[in-house]
Amino acid sequence: MTTYTLRSKHRRSRLRTLAFLSPWLIGFGVFFAYPLASTVYFSFMKYDGFRPPTFNGLDNWKYVFSDYPMFWPALGNTLWLVLVMVTCRVAFGLGVGLLITKIKTGTGVFRTLFYLPYLAPPVAATLAFVFLLNPGTGPVNTLLDSVGLPSPDWFTDPDWSKPALSALAIWGVGDLMVIFMAALLDVPKEQYEAAELDGASSFQRFRFVTLPNISPIVLFAVVTGVIATMQYYTQPMVAAKVASGVMGGSGQQFEPGYPEKSTLTLPQIIYNAGFQRFDYGAAAVVALVLFALAMVFTAFLMRKRGGLVQVGD
Repeated sequence: MTTYTLRSKHRRSRLRTLAFLSPWLIGFGVFFAYPLASTVYFSFMKYDGFRPPTFNGLDNWKYVFSDYPMFWPALGNTLWLVLVMVTCRVAFGLGVGLLITKIKTGTGVFRTLFYLPYLAPPVAATLAFVFLLNPGTGPVNTLLDSVGLPSPDWFTDPDWSKPALSALAIWGVGDLMVIFMAALLDVPKEQYEAAELDGASSFQRFRFVTLPNISPIVLFAVVTGVIATMQYYTQPMVAAKVASGVMGGSGQQFEPGYPEKSTLTLPQIIYNAGFQRFDYGAAAVVALVLFALAMVFTAFLMRKRGGLVQVGD
């Protein structure tokens, strides 16, 4: 076989490979690479969406980190939600999955009851939760008052607004419950029997048998939860609008974060900077910060995957 024939064969092989990869390459370029490059470009530009962009160096970055009053509260709230909300959802979803796999009767009923809230649209679920947690007339506070327990102001109190959002997220934990149930049912029963013969307690069986077997699913739940929480926008925005009494039409301006910027998140200030203040440069900077945080959290969790898998060793 001549050198020309070999080169021609390799060239056809590369072209065939590129043809199979072309749908992914096109999608990656159009929906990820180009938007990311554009965001980096506009982060160094002064652009309001009407006049041509002009280069202004690091002014947008200095403004966001020094003078934009919403950035640091939004960053703190987003990190709080990532650490607390994601942890609570994963723990509660795993707990419910364990409970349902252990009960003998009524499994289908309990599974349906816990999964149905996840199907509720985010806006409708948030409206219902704000009504339930209404400080004056909500049934939750009425019940707490009747048994002599303190009744928080929930979405109108900056100290309780984020715990209220976390409770809303836990209420819709049906997706994680189903995933964890599938993983728990797939754990080999022989390992449980061997651990029980060795005298292992229930906690030891969970630590040394259950957790190592479902650790990839736990990692999946945590990573997807972090990414979803980094994009948390609808629920805090709706809760803030309803709790503040501002539910006007599309033309009405609303500064997000009520009460006292406690429900403000990074996606909200991206919208606020870009589409309310028409400062696309600042919005691009915040978007890049959000992207970098998501990458850091994901890389950290992936590096810790080995320790999670080996937790039972």
